[in-house]
Amino acid sequence: MSFFLRDASQADIPAITDIYRESVLNGTSSYEIAAPSGTEMMQRFAAIVGQHYPYIAAADTDGNLLGYAYASAFRTRPAYRWMVEDSIYLAPEARGRGIGKALMTELIDRCTALGFRQMVAVIGGASPASIALHLKAGFVEVGLMKGTGYKHGRWLDTMLMQRSLGEGMTTDPDPSIYPGTLFGG
Repeated sequence: MSFFLRDASQADIPAITDIYRESVLNGTSSYEIAAPSGTEMMQRFAAIVGQHYPYIAAADTDGNLLGYAYASAFRTRPAYRWMVEDSIYLAPEARGRGIGKALMTELIDRCTALGFRQMVAVIGGASPASIALHLKAGFVEVGLMKGTGYKHGRWLDTMLMQRSLGEGMTTDPDPSIYPGTLFGG
């Protein structure tokens, strides 16, 4: 399956909403129970790109959206400002085809270029496929929280994974290159 990566746009929101809806209704990567509306997904998109975090789309050669990835604040306390949380969602037909890996690589590269120092993954349902993707991208397991969610009639665990970006914690960050506006940058 041929695909290319590009910045996501507001025009992608209907397809993003559909991909996320499928994950909410049939998967465990999101702990939402009811799928959000397109209006809600537009508001979430605007909040993320409005803070200058990357939001990337993967599309096939016909322009159909196959998946998307974005980074966002892990927590809103100022000391966390150098850490981002990744999110990646794929359409069912796009899974297992290298699209997740391409999105992850691009997201890591963009966050590194923006000056972020750590990326964290909060993997709902401790999804083996998501854990494998993150391990291949250089993440390490930092914790497993047992029984953190209840969905589809069962208790779900949450895996926490982390990866250093750029110089990680070996040097002080440069406040002048912080890209986000969440913390006054």
